[in-house]
Amino acid sequence: MNDSIQYLDLAESAEFSEMKDLLVKINRSAAVVKGGRRFSFSALSVTGNSAGVVGHGYGKARQVPNAIEKAGKDARKHLIRVPITAPNGSIPHEVTGEFCGSMVRLLPAAEGTGLIAGAAVRAVCEMAGIRNVLSKAYGSTNPINLIKATFDALARLRTQEQVASLRGVEL
Repeated sequence: MNDSIQYLDLAESAEFSEMKDLLVKINRSAAVVKGGRRFSFSALSVTGNSAGVVGHGYGKARQVPNAIEKAGKDARKHLIRVPITAPNGSIPHEVTGEFCGSMVRLLPAAEGTGLIAGAAVRAVCEMAGIRNVLSKAYGSTNPINLIKATFDALARLRTQEQVASLRGVEL
């Protein structure tokens, strides 16, 4: 598990204003109290600018709109930059990410393939601006764990230039 995901600080930049939110899941939980049931809600949200910056957030509140708002604010705190290959809008190489009981495998795809992914992984890829990718989820299908496993995979991506500079080789 990759615990060292470096999040971006885009609070003052122009990229921050172009962010769009996508609601992935709303969950209702109930606490039984003397007068009946007391409901609370949690929301899972993904935000991004469809140009290589994406984040995820989780918020809980007594009403749905407040939970969604908190999830959006949390998503803007957990932003990462994703390298996307220019000609076909895919990822540079095959990568696997893990979080808790979930594992996500992402494979680059040719132009015209589209996003072959489940709801949680699709939301992250759409908000990141990835247009063509193949994915497979193994283990737990909990949306929170799947999104965090996808972020782990995306954080492991490296471009050819980054790998060449790390190795001290010229392209």
